[in-house]
Amino acid sequence: MKVIASSLRKGNIVDKDGHLYVILTCENIHPGKGTPVTQLDMRRISDGVKVSERYRTTEQVERAFVEDRDYNYLYEDADGFNFMNNETYEQVSVSKDIVGDRAPFLQEGMKCVLSLHEGNPVAIELPARMTLEITQTEPTMKGQTASSSYKPAILSNGVRTMVPPHIAAGTRIVILTEDASYVERAKD
Repeated sequence: MKVIASSLRKGNIVDKDGHLYVILTCENIHPGKGTPVTQLDMRRISDGVKVSERYRTTEQVERAFVEDRDYNYLYEDADGFNFMNNETYEQVSVSKDIVGDRAPFLQEGMKCVLSLHEGNPVAIELPARMTLEITQTEPTMKGQTASSSYKPAILSNGVRTMVPPHIAAGTRIVILTEDASYVERAKD
């Protein structure tokens, strides 16, 4: 299905020269002079090669037909990450290339959306926010709570993030799974 380049978003799958590409970043650039363009950073699904393309915002791009389905994460093995469809109980294995740097955020029983192209998983979407515990961070210093600076912290899944100075080890926080950035202190 042909769509205009400016309507593409991160995570969309496009068909270019007979290969499927997942969009990693998508930016619409409107220069003061000249034609607006859409800058796409994409990864070829078949072999993981990353490419960068520019299209005029009104240019037509072939968007691949993918089916998004809800799956529950089960476990990781040598082949990759295993998920189960809640309706059919069918299990599917997703390669480590597709999950990428979001692997530490997968938790047993977590609901994810898998994008399937002709029955094969090509992309994964995790929940936008997660609640995790801080396992390690610098101690809170008196009088530093008013500053807007952030300090490094390590989450319970091993991922590094930056948190406000008043957050101490053992605190549960909400983060964005896209970039592991701090949102707020967990309300539980």
